[in-house]
Amino acid sequence: MIRLDLQSRLPIYEQLKNKIGELVLLGELKPDDQLPSVRNFARELGINPNTVQKAYQDLERDKIIYSVAGRGSYISPDIDVTKQLHEQQIQKVKSAVMQAKACNLSKDQIIDAVYDVYGRDTSHDSGNGTYEKI
Repeated sequence: MIRLDLQSRLPIYEQLKNKIGELVLLGELKPDDQLPSVRNFARELGINPNTVQKAYQDLERDKIIYSVAGRGSYISPDIDVTKQLHEQQIQKVKSAVMQAKACNLSKDQIIDAVYDVYGRDTSHDSGNGTYEKI
């Protein structure tokens, strides 16, 4: 279900958090689905239970999951979860762009990096169904 990259510079708890968020966005985890217990998940992934607990705490703080004492952790039924996850990713992109700008990368270099990820299509969806040149 979830694979972690133990060689990544991204902390394991963040990878776990991101993977759970991704599964929610993809609809593989649905509202009120129960997540594995901290101990079982840690054993399954081969990581420290404190790492799973930190990921769960962050997800709960972000209202992606909720916990019921003595019963476990569940995916939030809140319909805004997808929107919230998208907003978090937008903030990460903005932060990365600000760091790139601080390193004197030009706007064109940053846009080229986006094109490298999405492909070389020179138009994008402006949100209203029309496409415009960046």
